[in-house]
Amino acid sequence: MSTAAMNSNSSASGDAASNDMKTILGQYWWLIALRGVLGIAFGIIALVVPVATILALVILFSAYMLVDGVFALYAAYQAGRQRRRWGLLVFQGLANIAAGALAFLWPGLTVLAFVLLLAAWTIVSGCLQLAAAFRIDQGRWWFALGGAASLIFGVLLIAAPLIGAVVLTWWIGAWAIVFGAFLLVAAFRLRSQRNRHPSVGAAQPAT
Repeated sequence: MSTAAMNSNSSASGDAASNDMKTILGQYWWLIALRGVLGIAFGIIALVVPVATILALVILFSAYMLVDGVFALYAAYQAGRQRRRWGLLVFQGLANIAAGALAFLWPGLTVLAFVLLLAAWTIVSGCLQLAAAFRIDQGRWWFALGGAASLIFGVLLIAAPLIGAVVLTWWIGAWAIVFGAFLLVAAFRLRSQRNRHPSVGAAQPAT
């Protein structure tokens, strides 16, 4: 088969995949719009009641860890029945269940631990960025300013972890609103395109 024919087949398959994606997105534009509405609603809730939002996220994390731990223990049981190694799976399952239980029983402590972990990461990152700033010539001051900002942010998180958690929730809420708005715009553009070209939003028979 010649190179031109291969390129033609590749282009045709790429166009077919693109048309399939347009068809699916155009047909289910309302699901994208629903995701956008839910994102905006979550963002508004996070901005209005940040403390309740972060506690709800901790409870969600707790439920996930508990379920994941149970699945890991079940996988360990199945591995034992098949005479395979199961010790690591048991350890993972018990650790996840313990973490989920702690997060459920003491959600405030979980939030504090997360904020302090983030503070430690930003301080270490800031120190590394400051060290890199003295080893380069181009963009030195931008690196130094970024490192200093990370250090200040980390220290502020340690000094006032509750305020840091609230600010983090506000950032998450702002991101959710922006992301949801973009999804809404994209969904209604897909809807208008579907109305202009019904073949894009309708399922096409296979050939």
